[in-house]
Amino acid sequence: MEYVYAALILNETDEEINEENITAVLDAAGVDVEESRVKALVAALEDVDIEEAIETAAAAPAPAAGGAGGEVETADDDDEADAAEEEAADEDEGDDEDEEADGEGLGALFG
Repeated sequence: MEYVYAALILNETDEEINEENITAVLDAAGVDVEESRVKALVAALEDVDIEEAIETAAAAPAPAAGGAGGEVETADDDDEADAAEEEAADEDEGDDEDEEADGEGLGALFG
């Protein structure tokens, strides 16, 4: 995230977004700079108008709380509850079998 912030700082101060400037900003912030990440960021931002991207993001409507996402979560919660019940039932059945097996095993040891 620091790398993107460095690019935004450079954009805000009307400095060129290049490897040298991003590295300088990150060094000043005390970040251990990875050259490959700097190169990837510069390449990714090469044809991007950052001001336009910021305006587009600011104009996008925020998702409504409790909308379709809430319905999906409810379905997921039901699936998780069903899975938990099945697992609990399987564990209960397994406990009986384990007790029988343990009893036979102990009996064999003490004969």
